[in-house]
Amino acid sequence: MNNQEVYTNAKRKVETRMSFYTHLAVYLVVITMLTILNLMVAGDYFWAIWPMIGWGSGLIIHGLFTFVFDSPSSLKERLIEKEML
Repeated sequence: MNNQEVYTNAKRKVETRMSFYTHLAVYLVVITMLTILNLMVAGDYFWAIWPMIGWGSGLIIHGLFTFVFDSPSSLKERLIEKEML
């Protein structure tokens, strides 16, 4: 791989991670606001748990695809490199 390809791959990974961190920050802010609203308006029933669970599930999946699983393009790149050997 030449320098341009290395740079492009690194840039893509950084952008993917930044996207996850932005998603996490927005989640934390919104869930905090919903929890405060829930406690102020309807303290007897904690309905804010439902958006926490739903959105949190999506956030976990986003995190898994960002940090654990390789993207399909990196799998493709590894297979191409293997064939070139």
